[in-house]
Amino acid sequence: MSGARGGGAGPVGRSTVRGAVPGVGNVGDSTSTAADDQTTAEDGTTSEGATSEGATSEGATSEGEGDGAGAAEDAGAGGSGGGHRAGRGTDRRRRRRRVLRWSAIVLALVIVGGAGAGYLYYEHLNANIKSDKLNLGDAKDRAAETKANEAGQKALNILLIGSDARDTVENQKLGGAKDTFNGPPLADVQMLLHVSADRSNMSVVSMPRDTLLDIPKCTDPDTGEVFRSLTREITNSSLGRGGPGCTVATWEKLTDIHIDHFMMIDFGGVVSMADAIGGVPVCVDANVHSHTSTGKGSGLKLAEGTHDIKGEQALQWLRTRYGFEDDTDLARAKAQHMYMNSMVRQLRSEAKLTNPNGLRKLAEAATRAITVDDGLDSIKKMYDLATELQKVPTERITMTTMPNRYDTVETGRVVPTEDAGKLFRLVREDIALDGKDAAKATASPSPTVTDAAAADEDIAVQVRNGTYTDSLGAARGRASAVTEVLVGKGFTDAKADTSPATTEKTTVIRYPSADLQADALRVAKALGVPAGQVKQSTEVSGVTLFVGADWRSGTAYKAPVEDDKTPASAETMNAADTSQCMHVDPAYSW
Repeated sequence: MSGARGGGAGPVGRSTVRGAVPGVGNVGDSTSTAADDQTTAEDGTTSEGATSEGATSEGATSEGEGDGAGAAEDAGAGGSGGGHRAGRGTDRRRRRRRVLRWSAIVLALVIVGGAGAGYLYYEHLNANIKSDKLNLGDAKDRAAETKANEAGQKALNILLIGSDARDTVENQKLGGAKDTFNGPPLADVQMLLHVSADRSNMSVVSMPRDTLLDIPKCTDPDTGEVFRSLTREITNSSLGRGGPGCTVATWEKLTDIHIDHFMMIDFGGVVSMADAIGGVPVCVDANVHSHTSTGKGSGLKLAEGTHDIKGEQALQWLRTRYGFEDDTDLARAKAQHMYMNSMVRQLRSEAKLTNPNGLRKLAEAATRAITVDDGLDSIKKMYDLATELQKVPTERITMTTMPNRYDTVETGRVVPTEDAGKLFRLVREDIALDGKDAAKATASPSPTVTDAAAADEDIAVQVRNGTYTDSLGAARGRASAVTEVLVGKGFTDAKADTSPATTEKTTVIRYPSADLQADALRVAKALGVPAGQVKQSTEVSGVTLFVGADWRSGTAYKAPVEDDKTPASAETMNAADTSQCMHVDPAYSW
């Protein structure tokens, strides 16, 4: 497996593409910072998880920071007054703008526009970046691309991945577990960063690394090795099945959310980025030492109160499980969210890393620390992304954890709940998780039908039982019962599929090609199934009705009434909340 797989600061394994100097481009307009943050957060997320997070938020943040900083400076320099004072104020504003511009363009525009050493350094940073293919799954497992709203704006979805790869001496030292050196990397931190189409808000969804789900078939882009699909597999193993693109494919299959980009970081990357960004304040409500008698724990040791952490200590915080709350991966995700939020606030409130030396260090650390998809393989692309992220205000950034419950078979593992499906729907439909959405343009127009439907009696429909749930099992005979309903409505070519029941949370009608779309919509209308539940899919050969868990009985389908409130089980956390403090398990207090 190539080096890019493991992420990180180690030797470049995969194709070295023009680098997304996240730190660089971002810093510019707060971009650099954001990029940095992105990297950082990812770093944080890295170890066990805070990496992506950190990276994320920050990416967005820094950027935002730039904006905030610029605005604040302008406001401070401005004001009323005339004559000589006004002139000096203007000069100060110009100087401030020059400093911010330098930090924002972070060698992105300034260096690109220069020659000689500047150009060579730009190329040097580009050469630092590692990139990989975005999605390694089959087309049938991929989500449809995000559609623009009526204003022509499109939402952005970025997957942040923290790799636990022990592929270098540094990563081995930081990660421990000597017996896993150079073994398949695990995606111990996974966070989906969603930026709304209008850039008014941002949502981050963390998935616990111990989540059991279906992993699709993935193909290694370097070796051509094919990894067969798996069911009820732990999510963090997806990274070792061809690279980060398989983790992307796994997310798309589960959520049906199209992912535009990914950013991955490893242990060493987290440390280097945390050092480059500087201390980030975190809080614990009691003395804590994450260490067990059997040698488990991150090693984090802090006294009660607020502390600025960076470097290895930041990595320890992001990896801490034993010592926080109930000592689970869920507590670790919460700590990662706190770190990310704090970093966002700090980067946006301070003119941090605005000097050339600081920017250079950050650019160097960022470009060496992360692996990105091929769509972010240049400084310009990263700068453009940062520009979009920085538009989101801090108070509109919401952190969440995928709603889950403990599995009834595999102790210690979790599975998504129905609330998780709702959370993913809100993200898919670009609904803000903080509940502060203003009236928006319709996400997408009604489907355009290019062909007329056949007569009801000529529409062949296969009906399948998809009512199985872990808690209730399958509702027997549903395929036959609904087939009778269709025949009674004139669809005499409807047939029941007697194969074992599958799992469909919501009743859905799938069709394989555009020429059958009108037929599928006609069936939906006859049964009262909303048009939004009619989907094109290469998994079926004809119009196929999957009777879901929402139609376990009766002959009339009642479309579920859904509200757009974020489930309480998602445990939302707002980036502007400065009262956040991790609760310490008394068993780990000193």
